[in-house]
Order: sequence, then structure tokens, then C-alpha cells
Amino acid sequence: MQTFRIAMVQMNPILGDLDGNAQAICRWLKEARKAKADVVVFPELAVTGYPPEDLLLKPRFLYDANRMMERIVKQSYGLSAVVGCLTGNYHNDEPPTQIVPTALSHLYNAATVMADRQVYGTYRKRYLPNYGVFDERRYFHPGHKIPVFVMNGIVVGINICEDIWYPDGPARVQALVGDADLILNINASPYQSGKGQNRERMLAVRARQNGIPVSYTNMVGGQDELVFDGNSMIVSEEGQVIARGKAFEEDFLVTDLCLGRSTRAQPSVKAKARATKKFEKQIERVIVSAASAFPTRTCITSRLTPALDSPEDVYRALVLGVHDYVKKNQFTKVLIGISGGIDSALTAVIARDALGSNNVLGVLMPSPYTSRASREDARALADELEMELLEIPIGRLLRSYLQLLDGPFDGRPPDTTEENLQARIRGNLLMALSNKFGYLVLTTGNKSEMSVGYATLYGDMAGGFAVIKDVPKTLVFALARWRSLYRGDAFSNLKIPQRIQERPPSAELKDNQLDQDTLPPYAVLDEILRAYVEEDRSPQDIAALGFKLPLVKKVIAMVDRSEYKRRQAPIGIKITPRALGKDRRMPITNRYPHS
Repeated sequence: MQTFRIAMVQMNPILGDLDGNAQAICRWLKEARKAKADVVVFPELAVTGYPPEDLLLKPRFLYDANRMMERIVKQSYGLSAVVGCLTGNYHNDEPPTQIVPTALSHLYNAATVMADRQVYGTYRKRYLPNYGVFDERRYFHPGHKIPVFVMNGIVVGINICEDIWYPDGPARVQALVGDADLILNINASPYQSGKGQNRERMLAVRARQNGIPVSYTNMVGGQDELVFDGNSMIVSEEGQVIARGKAFEEDFLVTDLCLGRSTRAQPSVKAKARATKKFEKQIERVIVSAASAFPTRTCITSRLTPALDSPEDVYRALVLGVHDYVKKNQFTKVLIGISGGIDSALTAVIARDALGSNNVLGVLMPSPYTSRASREDARALADELEMELLEIPIGRLLRSYLQLLDGPFDGRPPDTTEENLQARIRGNLLMALSNKFGYLVLTTGNKSEMSVGYATLYGDMAGGFAVIKDVPKTLVFALARWRSLYRGDAFSNLKIPQRIQERPPSAELKDNQLDQDTLPPYAVLDEILRAYVEEDRSPQDIAALGFKLPLVKKVIAMVDRSEYKRRQAPIGIKITPRALGKDRRMPITNRYPHS
């Protein structure tokens, strides 16, 4: 039995910033040497960022990524390192001059093992996810070999993200056939509500099943609509979480494990024989180092950061998503249309927590239908958040539009056209301010509205980033309540005005208008939407949950008719199991009879 020290780097790479990511990896290598780690572990595709998507079709990108790996290898002295990267047969001495299809380049999502300034081996991801937001089979080939690496006398099995979710996957083979003492699993696993608990349960099962600890190193940060939550952890062979990194922050987690053959639960002879017969040609054993370079060092106490509960984890995901989208795309400030309602209030609070009040500009654009309460609440919110509020009344512009359209509209009664004109005027003003000052417009529509099309194309949908696009209306209220009661260290104390939290939602585009004039109560609507949008249930199945079938069919028809709107909407942060983006890819032209 010996002490084996793991340094887990929960880093926030910038996709495509190969030089910046390589520099960060080299800095963390230095920190791991200072910590006297036996091995330092980086996330999946740490060199490129994740997901690189069609950058992987650019030969120069592949070439440059390989050059960065060469730089990192030169810094890998004094310890072993596991780095998530690309591998393939595209490497040449000179940059490629023509496109090489991935089918020919044999591109792999890989983990390279290096030490003493040389590469000792590579694990290639076997299970390539091709569901939800993932499309890895479009780019990568699956690996076939299942190596284990001997590091300072400890046998280490390495695998990547999806591989660990399969009971009979690489971890099982590495433990049974490769006699691994430890599994190192590297990840770029995006956040969604409830996923953290599922991960821990799965890792506990996998550790108990194989009788060895599992180290789970995850990426952190926002990338377009995805947020990676970190929450890296080590699970003991008994299935207990013994170390956990921070959530939604970069972190450097160093842990000592007591490992060795005497500590392992031995598998049955029959199970080992069956696995050996099946996988003996795929298993490889690579010697990296025979003995520890640190025979004497002070033992480190494991750090176990408490897991976050809902809705705090959702809120922090939204804050990180906004911060990284704005900063990584080199914006400085954001614009938000402030209506006095709950959606724009929550969006403004998230933006303020992500960027600071000096970088958030609210714009109040009252129309003749905007109530006095809405104006007062918008100003009270701006005061509470200490942000600038610009007021631009749109009454005169609305009258000008109506006068211009008086002839073409002659003989037709007012309808939603006149209502939507107000939203489109506001969208124009926000985009004009964005264009003039270079600020990013954050839209404020929630998932409930976006699902059923209760939003105006080129109006309140106009903007660059949809913060709460995947947040159902009932959760909007819950997040607003939580943030108003929050008393912690991550965010300063504030309170969303109580009247904003309590007033019935209204678009205020005509007299005495309420959302529930058009929509079912949000508590009902959100349950129907969850069943249809996230779970793909049929109308009859949804009705069996306790809803009236005509209402279910009406909601489903609204969802289906609005697909063309959603296809033109800005991207937003994914926080549910199935977001309204590339997570749910429905055809616009579609006559499938759902009823």
C-alpha cells in the first residue's frame, strides 16, 4: 500500500484559443509539481475546448492543436500528466493544404499520457455520444485499445466521459483484466438540473462494481448554450465521495489516496477469466514510472466542497453562462429591455451578478399600455441593482407606425398586429443602441413563452443571447424568490421588488391584458410542456396525467406551430434535460399528426 497523489485541474478553456489553453495547461503543470503530485489530470479536449464542432473539419486547426500538444509535452517533467486532446493520422511536418475528411483522418477524442517530456501512450474514447447536444460520431472514430498505465508503481486506468457510464465499459476491463488500482475519467460534461446527483450515483456504482476508486475531472465554464459545472470528484471503492471540487468555478483539487494490490477487492476468478478471454487483445500495459519521485511528503487532507442544491445550482449556471458568453466573445456591456415584469427583472439580476452593475444598461420603453406600476417597479429594480436605466417612451413612434399603416389596414379591426408593433419598435430601439455602443442585447423570454410562441419575432426575441430561454416560468419565480433571500458570499445581498414577484404576468400590449387570457396557468402549462417538449409524450399520455385532452392538444399545436420562430431566436443557456436549441431538433415543415 502506498500514497498516490492526484491533482485534478478543473479548468475553463476558451474554445479555439489553442495558445491560451496550452499556456494555462503549462501553468497548471507547474502548480501540480509544486504540490508534489504523482499525476495531474486535465479535462476532456482541454487543449481545444469542447465542443469544437466543425472546427474539426479545418486541417489547419488540427495541425495547430497538435503543435500545442508538443509544447505541453516539453513541460511535462517531474510528474505524469493526462491531457484531453485530439489525435489522428493528420499530423505532418507542414500544415495541411487541403481538406481531409474525418473519415480518412481517423480523428479521435483522446487522453494523452506524458511524463519526463515524452508521450507514453494515448487512450482513445470508445463510446461517442450522439444524442441531445452531442454529435461526436460526426467527427470522431471510436477507440479500440484499452490501455492501463503504471505510474509510480500504481496501475491506472484512463477513460473519457461517456465511457464511464457503461457498466461493462472500459473501466470494467481496466479493473478486471488490467488490474487497475484507480480509474481516471476526464470529462467535458455539461450541466443540467439534477445531473450532478445522477453522476454521483453512477460513479458510486462504478467504483463499488470494480472495487477501486474513481477520479472524475470535469471541465468548467460557458460555451455558447452549454455550461460545464465542474464538480470534479473522487469516489472511494466503497462508493463514498471523498473529495469534491467547486461548482461553476475553476479549481485545483489535490488528493492523497492509499492504493495498492492489498487494498483492492479481488474479482471472482470466473469474472476475470471471462473478461480476459474477451478483451486480452485490446488491453495494453504501459510503464510510465516504476517508483514515486516523492518518497516523503506531508499527507494532504481531502477537500470536500458541499454540493449545491436547486435552485442555487441553476442560478449559478445562468450567471456563469452569461459571464463567459459575454467575456469570451469580447463584449464589455449588455443591454436589457426592462419592463417591470419578473422575466426582465431576473435577467437583469443575473447579468448584474455575472458582469457587475456598471456593465448592465437597462432600457425602459413604456407604451400607452404600460402601467404606472410597471414604470415604478422598473425604476425600483434599477435602484436596487445600482444600474443605469435609460427611458425611451415609444408612444409617438407607435402612432407614426399606425398612421403609415392606416391605408393598408383600412377596414380591418385591430388585433395582435398592433400589439406586436410595440414589441418590434422596442426591438429596433434596443438593436440601435447595441449597434451604436457595441453592447450585447440580452433577451428576456422564458421557456414557457418560447415553447408556445408567446413572443414576437423581431420584437422581444431580437437580441444576441437569451439568458432564461430554457427556464420555465414557474422556475423563473422560484429563482427570483431564492435570489431575494440569498445571504451568502458568492453574490451581494439584494431583493427583487416584491410587487414584481407578486403581480400577475402581462405583456401590457393592450388594456387589461394578462398572460392567462391567452395561456393556461403557468403551473399547468409548464407540466404539459415538460411532458411534451422534454419527455416526448403523446397527447393521450399527457392527458392521462390529469389534464384535459383538448387543452393538451391546444398547447401541443402552439408548440409545433412556433418552431419557425424558435429557429430564428438567439441561443440560450441549457439548464433542463431538453433545451429549445440543438438539444431538440424538430423540422419546421412538419405534418406529423400528434393528435
